[in-house]
Amino acid sequence: MQTRPDQTLRAALWMTGAVASFLLMAVAGRAVQVDLNTFELMFWRSLIGLMIVLAVWRMLGLGTVALHPSGAGLHAARHVIHFAGQNLWFWGITVIPLAQLVALEFTSPIWVVLLAPLLLGESFTRRKFAVALIGFCGILIVARPGLQPLSLGHLAGLCAALCFAMNALLTRRLMRQNTVICVLFWMTLSQTLMSLPVGLWTGMNWPSAALWPWLAVLGLTGLSAHYCLTSALNVASASVVAPMEFIRLPLIAMVGMMIYAEPLDPLVFLGAGVIFAANMLNARGPRPARA
Repeated sequence: MQTRPDQTLRAALWMTGAVASFLLMAVAGRAVQVDLNTFELMFWRSLIGLMIVLAVWRMLGLGTVALHPSGAGLHAARHVIHFAGQNLWFWGITVIPLAQLVALEFTSPIWVVLLAPLLLGESFTRRKFAVALIGFCGILIVARPGLQPLSLGHLAGLCAALCFAMNALLTRRLMRQNTVICVLFWMTLSQTLMSLPVGLWTGMNWPSAALWPWLAVLGLTGLSAHYCLTSALNVASASVVAPMEFIRLPLIAMVGMMIYAEPLDPLVFLGAGVIFAANMLNARGPRPARA
């Protein structure tokens, strides 16, 4: 089914919000981690997000029924995996160039291809094998093992992408029986509760006045990025939305160059392009057989 021009425009507008949110999140994450560790960051970010979700819930007058979760085990698994992925991602932005981290993050749909047969019972076809193989080649171009030192930051980026893939698969199952407000409420609440003891154990400090605006940005963008991305996918297919999300790479590379003096690496763009090609092959799916 072809996407109408008005649907493409609406998806593009939603993706503008998503990309802007992700860019602001990366800059705010680096600014905050000058004084706070990732667990402290996640606590304040999740707490602010929780307050926003509760404010929206109260404003809409949805009642407590809207917050009642279905599939508590799946919720718990999703929250732990998402918590791990977010901490790895926020730590990664402090140790490797932003463009490299985003390029590695783009492997998340490829991990979905590999994990879907295990978690959702989907078949593993030759096309999906080709998607995984092409994506792996893109990873090698970005990371270039043997030609440059591989750091824990590269591993963090890949593990974060793996966590995001598992999170996407679990969210797909949860959304069959849960509302968006329910998923967001339990996600922000659980991440607040998980972050607090670890943050206290690692030496939690009260944020300085200069950090509060950045923490507010993190709380807002953490919700707006995923809401905008989900909204874009609701009005247009993944094959239409995926190229729009790819614009995040050159933009984050420009941010890294202008703010943090990170060099523009052509091979990162080449590797990201290969990963993007694998994602597009996956998003378009198999061609329907001719009658």
